Amino acid sequence: MDVASRPMPDPHALAARREERAAAGIACGAHALHDGYTDLIYVMLPIWQREFGLGYAELGLLRGLFAGTMAGFQIPSGLLAERLGAAAVLALGTALAGAGYCLAGASAGFALLMVALFVGGLGASTQHPLASSLMARAFAGPRSMQALGTYNFAGDLGKMTLPALASLLLVAMSWRSTLALLGALGILAAAAVFMLTPRYGAEAAPERVKPDAAGAAAGARRRFAFPLLLSIGMLDSATRMAFLLFLPFVLTAKGASLQTIGLALTLVFAGGAAGKLVCAFIGARIGTIATVWLTEGATAVAMLALLPLPLTGALLLLPIAGIALNGTSSVLYGSVPDLVAPQRRARAFSVFYTGTIGTGALAPALYGLVGDALGVPTAMTVVAAVVLLTLPLSLLLRPVFAARPTVTSRRP
Repeated sequence: MDVASRPMPDPHALAARREERAAAGIACGAHALHDGYTDLIYVMLPIWQREFGLGYAELGLLRGLFAGTMAGFQIPSGLLAERLGAAAVLALGTALAGAGYCLAGASAGFALLMVALFVGGLGASTQHPLASSLMARAFAGPRSMQALGTYNFAGDLGKMTLPALASLLLVAMSWRSTLALLGALGILAAAAVFMLTPRYGAEAAPERVKPDAAGAAAGARRRFAFPLLLSIGMLDSATRMAFLLFLPFVLTAKGASLQTIGLALTLVFAGGAAGKLVCAFIGARIGTIATVWLTEGATAVAMLALLPLPLTGALLLLPIAGIALNGTSSVLYGSVPDLVAPQRRARAFSVFYTGTIGTGALAPALYGLVGDALGVPTAMTVVAAVVLLTLPLSLLLRPVFAARPTVTSRRP
């Protein structure tokens, strides 16, 4: 064929694909880095304990300060991004997260460590709402759930990679040099975020028209849809944290050693990482409601099945339990853009992440009281029963998601 007769590629389509790749690279890279920073604290806590003579209460305060600051400033981060733009705020947050670890590496005592982790948590608060909304904007429509599932999976890769990298660096250099190097990585990444993040124009609010009776009813359902989705997300997050709280004690009762418990947790986390990716694609195919029933139902069944199974059977079940346990989160996060106006996505994601992370932080203490009062097996049964509350709640969302199309286009 003559070359001139071949169809020319659409320049607008090529530009859109470039923007998709740039948005996915920035969002997934930021998620991996920030989540890696969040879990890097676990590697550093024993070192700080020896270096500064800290007690367990002080170590818990350090971890809680980072997590609490990150959760508490997500909503202000979303509001700030509406004024300054997502690229600037996400870049600033990434730089602050890196600077927090540089400051931690220069710390001379507990007080400066607290300042450093506050700075790091403040920077980390920008990532979830802004990177999520960036992915939702780049991959609009039904593809957004797949894109957000990929983004969700990237965070788990960061949780595995950055602490492992820190452990390797600690063999060759001091902990102060290790934190300085990893903190500098965040500052360099911030420059890349600022330069490479696609700049999208502000999305205009839809034109207001006077609705008829059917439109008014649909609008009322949509107003209640986001709080319902948030409620499901909070129950799901509480279930995940309670399961991880009780799992070691369930396995200990079956004769598991400390090494076996470590293996069991690895199996759960590996299954969870896979579940975040796989369930997002399942959700895009069969819909949010059906996937919530599949994953939350499987979570409850897996919890109840763990109790009577012998140790070997429990270990074989744990990767499947991890898939179900974490898979729901990708479907829920991926459904947020369907329930809010485009110009309010960053704010909605900030509220959603604040609610789910906050509930996850409170759940172990609340379910721990149940465990103290009723024992671990009964407490695990209670957790399995509570997670089933998500099923009737999800049915209330059915009218909102009924018109959602399934995915037929390419992957992000």
